[in-house]
Amino acid sequence: MSTAPLARNIVLVHGGFVDGSGWKGVYDLLRADGYRVSIVQNPTLSLAGDVAATKLVLDAQDGPTVLVGHSYGGAVISEAGNHENVTALVYIAAFAPDKDESVNTLIADPPPGAPVPPILPPVDGYLFLDREKFAESFAGDLPAGEAQFLADSQVPWGLDALGGAVEHPAWRGKPSHYLVATDDRMIPPPAQRAMAERAGATVHETGGSHAVYVSKPAEVAAIVTKAASGTDASEATA
Repeated sequence: MSTAPLARNIVLVHGGFVDGSGWKGVYDLLRADGYRVSIVQNPTLSLAGDVAATKLVLDAQDGPTVLVGHSYGGAVISEAGNHENVTALVYIAAFAPDKDESVNTLIADPPPGAPVPPILPPVDGYLFLDREKFAESFAGDLPAGEAQFLADSQVPWGLDALGGAVEHPAWRGKPSHYLVATDDRMIPPPAQRAMAERAGATVHETGGSHAVYVSKPAEVAAIVTKAASGTDASEATA
């Protein structure tokens, strides 16, 4: 994989059921290192809408940009990452769909014994996680109060976001990094590794829940910094 141009701009994209505030720790660390950091508040109603919201933020960048996505945000950056300003992609415990794949197709056939996310039946086209099971499945390494806040401030996740298919996966033409959260109970770690390998990503692993972007901001920020510096698979350590 070729070396990406040096980037000083970072754009962070959140996943389903949450908003952009979970990036605060990563944001603070990257800002302290001199990066210009923007956070997309994607509505998570449809993949097309979230890609459009992300492109608005990318349009406002003044040069090379690293695009970072967590969970469902990985689907968003896989499409939005084709933007001319994007020089590298970073997936944080994220979905990395190929052409014509959606999050729905990627989770349709979980392996035996894999934890099943406690997604409640849709109501009027929207999904939520079971509040009582949220902490265990999504945020097992966060303080109880913080996990409860995430459970009680859930953002409705639209079925059109879940089912939206990627048309032109940006990881096919741009370098990428992938952080596997080895204690994830939303996206099984073997599935994360498989998507990362398929994308040709530089793979990093850490013990952490699905909320690893909240619980381990320093590790996440370090990977984003590697992507911004153009460190590729031949130079980085997994």
